[in-house]
Amino acid sequence: MEPATRQLIYVSRDPSAELNTRFHQRGWQVEVVGSARDVRRAVRAGMAAGGLLDLSSHFQPHEIAAFESCLTMPNVGWVAATMPGQLQDAALRRLVRDYCFDYVTVPYAGDRIVDSVGHAYGMISLGEPASNDGSQGAEGEMVGSCDAMLALFRSIRKVAMTDAPVFISGESGTGKELTAVAIHERSARRNAPFVPINCGAIPPHLLQSELFGYERGAFTGANQRKIGRVEAANGGTLFLDEIGDLPLESQASLLRFLQERKVERLGGHGAIDVDVRIISATHVDMTAAMIEGRFRSDLYHRLCVLQIDEPPLRARGKDIELLARHMLERFKKDASRRLRGFAPDAIAALHNYGWPGNVRELINRVRRAIVMSEGRAITARDLELAEYVEIVPVSLAQAREAAERQAIELALLRHRGRLGDAAQELGISRVTLYRLLCSHGMRHMEGEPLAAPHGGDLPASVPHL
Repeated sequence: MEPATRQLIYVSRDPSAELNTRFHQRGWQVEVVGSARDVRRAVRAGMAAGGLLDLSSHFQPHEIAAFESCLTMPNVGWVAATMPGQLQDAALRRLVRDYCFDYVTVPYAGDRIVDSVGHAYGMISLGEPASNDGSQGAEGEMVGSCDAMLALFRSIRKVAMTDAPVFISGESGTGKELTAVAIHERSARRNAPFVPINCGAIPPHLLQSELFGYERGAFTGANQRKIGRVEAANGGTLFLDEIGDLPLESQASLLRFLQERKVERLGGHGAIDVDVRIISATHVDMTAAMIEGRFRSDLYHRLCVLQIDEPPLRARGKDIELLARHMLERFKKDASRRLRGFAPDAIAALHNYGWPGNVRELINRVRRAIVMSEGRAITARDLELAEYVEIVPVSLAQAREAAERQAIELALLRHRGRLGDAAQELGISRVTLYRLLCSHGMRHMEGEPLAAPHGGDLPASVPHL
């Protein structure tokens, strides 16, 4: 039976009062929010909720990208509202396809969207309740209880109390952006924007305009003013991901901004004061990059006032299984059958594998296994890690047989198949050695025929050659 009041997270820049009233009439407690940060705060309580993501209300691309981490929260059933033709955008289409139970196109009937959100909420409510045993550490969206992660959580809390630039180093896929978000949300700037930009994903000739914006008419195709990412983060935090891939010409402009705290849009004629905190991250070896002249040392030292090292997944021990189970809970709705968990061989493979792609690779392997698994438990084969399973324990008889076979094989190799010499080394008769060769299926290794001892006949149990 459904509770009398259900929670709805309504994400919109322009919420509909009429729609809000419809939800209230149907027993929903509506909380209207306008950013990814506010969504995370609204759903932290851990109870099931419905979610309406109004993508038709003119969110900027970087704001939509920030919603992805919210949509993966396991206790919210999301429905999207889109404008006609909006889903032609590949990034939006992927977001809706991967994380939403349904979508509606505006204009829509009020009852239609209320029913869709009710269905999404109902499906989420069928899931297993979140664990409250407190046995695992967490910092925002980050999960871990190993020493390395607990040290990382302590560092996050410390650097969040200051306004100095933070430099996060670590291998690709370790979750550096999650660390940056955690720092921002624990800082005095938490009510202001968190604006990420991937310096390695934007072509060099567009990076200047992305960082600092441009005025209308600044170049061909500039039909209206564009606010750059630096200016959009005013009062908040600018996260420069993959800063090690920033082109040299853009490094000079960024250094000038850090020195003057002013930006000038392309085609503009006046400087604009901007107050942002800079958090940078990279997987690049910055010492080598500076020696080779690919990164300015003066810029690096301005960015790296406080440094945090993100631990690789292979160094996180028991967290590997913890994270795998967390991802299974998050994405198990993609499975064609109800999954119980991970088989013992999968657990062994998770710990034996080196995880070169870190947490990102773990997520991808678990998500694929959820979809492809044909049993009730995910196996090492489902994870495509069958070759990393530990050796199955053997009985004493099996161990004795394997050791006996190995000793005979080595003796015959050392004596080039001469049975007499091999038998003498092993401390047994030639007849016994021959019998063992037959029982182990190793006749192909003998290099000389077996003669009967003292010219007599062979025992009846040993066939003549």
